[in-house]
Amino acid sequence: MSAQEPPFDYSFPYTSQRMPVFAKNCVATSHPLAAQAGLDMIKKGGNAIDAAVATAIALTVLEPTSNGIGSDCFALAWVGGGLHALNASGRAPRALDRSRWQGQNRIPTAGWDGVTTPGAVSGWVELSKTFGGLPFADLCEPAIRYARDGALTPVQIAYYWGGSARRYTRNDEPLYKGWRDTFAPSGKWPSPGELTKLPDHAKTIESIAATNGESFYRGELAKKIDAQSRADAGFLRAEDLASHHAEWVRPISVEYRGYRLHEIPPNGQGLVALIALGILHNFELSGMEPDSPESLHLQIESMKLAFRDGHRYIADPAHMDTTVDALLNDDYLRSRAAMIDRSKAQDFDHGTPKPGGTIYLTAADADGNMISFIQSNYTGFGSGIVVPGTGISLQNRGCCFTLEEGHPNQAAPGKKPYHTIIPAFLTKPRANGGDEPVMSFGVMGGFMQPQGHAQVTVRIADFAQNPQAALDAPRYQIYDALRVDIEPGFDDSLYDALESMGHDVRRTRLRSASHGRGQAIWRLEDGYVAASDLRSDGQAVGF
Repeated sequence: MSAQEPPFDYSFPYTSQRMPVFAKNCVATSHPLAAQAGLDMIKKGGNAIDAAVATAIALTVLEPTSNGIGSDCFALAWVGGGLHALNASGRAPRALDRSRWQGQNRIPTAGWDGVTTPGAVSGWVELSKTFGGLPFADLCEPAIRYARDGALTPVQIAYYWGGSARRYTRNDEPLYKGWRDTFAPSGKWPSPGELTKLPDHAKTIESIAATNGESFYRGELAKKIDAQSRADAGFLRAEDLASHHAEWVRPISVEYRGYRLHEIPPNGQGLVALIALGILHNFELSGMEPDSPESLHLQIESMKLAFRDGHRYIADPAHMDTTVDALLNDDYLRSRAAMIDRSKAQDFDHGTPKPGGTIYLTAADADGNMISFIQSNYTGFGSGIVVPGTGISLQNRGCCFTLEEGHPNQAAPGKKPYHTIIPAFLTKPRANGGDEPVMSFGVMGGFMQPQGHAQVTVRIADFAQNPQAALDAPRYQIYDALRVDIEPGFDDSLYDALESMGHDVRRTRLRSASHGRGQAIWRLEDGYVAASDLRSDGQAVGF
């Protein structure tokens, strides 16, 4: 095929509404080729879990702007008639020394300071071993192929790739040679439609495939990570990698309008979404218009109160000074609801939610298995550190620790940090007891995630919107004090009405990834309906 410049640009001046996909086997994520890689696993005789793991591994190659081999991951999987939760997040290095940040108010996002033990590889292996049907090596094959042979770069991913390249450059010189050599050789990053090859990723994933992840945690790759950390005065050591393991945990949940929303427990921030919905349950939204200022005001105020508790209490569960049950207690949630003035915005001192970069995927198969899966390096490519010759970009998840003395989430050796990435799962009580699966979904993007979970749930549970409409709808995002950023798409009167209530409304120019990128699969009697967010390059696929 001869190369030529296309006679068009990649702007899209018109609103685009995607159609949902109806099928018996589905995958939805933010990169079309990754979704198809997952679907291929089901076609080979695998199940939804195999599809999710293959998709996740492929995304480290196809969408390295938001996740990588050095990420963490979490999953909620409906298998065998029940919901299972996996926490594959890593701990702070044992050599961590807080004196490095003396006099600072936060951990730097760039460099080794925020690097924690990567857990994603352990999550892939554990899911495959426990619930998968295909050999683990088969699940790695699409990623290896795309890394070696290349894939064409989509529009949004090219945009964020360029942003990171500029962030990791100072005075035309790379801050991190390993990152530049891997992701922007010769100072050039991929433009939309450009073929991108990542040969170091191919070699590393081959090693992970051949050893079922052992090389990453106790073998040659672990030695390389250790050596680079020591050379750069980082904290991470081979001992941190060797002692890491993914953990099966009990999901936490709250009932809302006849549904039950399930989340990963702390150290994940899914608790924020549950608190917000628990507060909202004290108000009757269904009698309002879905896009009315009255409805959005109550949602915004509930979310601010939820973040107030989240920022105060969420931490490594071994260090929390309260319990999930206490924060989800009906009386406590009613007392929180009583703090809301239905006509006036308030500053609940809920802190400043920060941005982040993440991939989310969901898969479901004809046997009824469903999985909600999320993986992230935190901010974009993460720390900017790439272990030379491996393609392993290390996350900066430790930046979600606080340096506040005595706080449950204060940075310390061996602790898990407050974690922004959260998969979600919706069930409905059965008449004869127990729950039945309804929807696996997620809305990725830093502290937007619990906000996205709550907004999608409200649109479905209170206003009977279909999953695609719930993802397409414009969203709000709270920041500090009274500030709330709201996407276009609402009636002009809504923005004015919220401002009159005291909200510091910032109207965004576009519906974009900064307000989250969602995917969803809803279970039907004979299959599924799958939806994909217009804010990403991705798609829902099925057969």
